[in-house]
Amino acid sequence: MGLAAGRSAVSRRLLLVGTLCSSLPDVDALGYWAGIPYSDLFGHRGLTHSIFFAGVVAGIASLAAPVLASTAKWTFGFVFVSIASHGLLDTLTDGGLGIALLSPFSNHRYFAPWRPIPVSPIGVSGPSRMLSLLAAELMLIWLPLLALATVGYAWRRLRVASAPRAAGKPR
Repeated sequence: MGLAAGRSAVSRRLLLVGTLCSSLPDVDALGYWAGIPYSDLFGHRGLTHSIFFAGVVAGIASLAAPVLASTAKWTFGFVFVSIASHGLLDTLTDGGLGIALLSPFSNHRYFAPWRPIPVSPIGVSGPSRMLSLLAAELMLIWLPLLALATVGYAWRRLRVASAPRAAGKPR
């Protein structure tokens, strides 16, 4: 989103916050060591993976928009998509109990009908397993998103290049 929107909408600070927030839902993995059952509201892939959680954190982040050198709307939207996309992408994984996207209103766990992404184990796994997971995520998530971002960037640049210039102002 940052590449497609440009720095006027997504500052470096907002990009950093969005990047950090994209991993925030997995803070619930700490619940394993605290004895919280996986299927619990606060268990793994529960409340912190929900659309509600994304909205709450994005709302709080939007209050810091001036510090993030962005508008409240862009801050909310960028942080919301950064967090909500985590849960939505997790619905594409092939393991676990599903994602509580509608938590706290429902603890029903959802999976997408197509689940091509191998699930990452919680904890440490062997180097070959990690390389396999990274390769799958590169092919199924990162490369398609990079292609989409590049299209957004090109579209934005074409719009800027084709916009009528103000009298006497160079591009």
